[in-house]
Amino acid sequence: MKAVDLMTPRVITIGPDATIADAARKMLENNISGMPVVDAAGKVVGIISEGDLLRRVELGTERHRSWWLGMVSGGTLPAEDFIKSHARKVADVMTSHVTTVDENATPEDVVRLMETRRIKRVPVVRQGALVGIVSRANLLRALASVAPDTPAAAPDDRALRERVAAAVREVSWDSRSHDAIVVRNGVVQLWGFASSGSQRDAVRVAAEGVPGVKAVENNIQVVDAAESGAWGL
Repeated sequence: MKAVDLMTPRVITIGPDATIADAARKMLENNISGMPVVDAAGKVVGIISEGDLLRRVELGTERHRSWWLGMVSGGTLPAEDFIKSHARKVADVMTSHVTTVDENATPEDVVRLMETRRIKRVPVVRQGALVGIVSRANLLRALASVAPDTPAAAPDDRALRERVAAAVREVSWDSRSHDAIVVRNGVVQLWGFASSGSQRDAVRVAAEGVPGVKAVENNIQVVDAAESGAWGL
């Protein structure tokens, strides 16, 4: 199993020149708590999360450091705080030092990065371009799909997963309609959220129609957009 087998391929992203308001709206509309920032070439240049938007002058939550700390830092810390709380562009508030993994990285590589960097999600890249993201939730779903006595995944499971993903994209009118697809020995597990029961069933029917699929376990939850909460990355 590699990162490409674990990742969520449909990643909500934003550009560095987008506004802070755009970022907040996109996170709320897509039920996520953070997202990669990508340039015009699809390269990951940063990540922005809810935490980057907490200290804002509009909310009256900007940080006020003591004068002596400002002097000790040579004015660096107050300047950084000011940018975080007053900037209008995503590029100014995002975390720019981003850790990514290649699509062929192992689960061990991914987990080690999460632990050492204390992060919840890792963008997956192919030749530098973003192709997906692996979160703690993706790892838990993979774990849940593998019982202790289950044999290793069949060699053609990855190809079958790609065919299922392509079929599901054709009927995914709701951007939240699936979050991850796990295939184990021809059995497909669908995970994520949908706004209606019919959307949830449409994704299942699409997966069932793919040649080679033995069974489909539909774990997609129906969630009212108005009641949605935080990102499961």
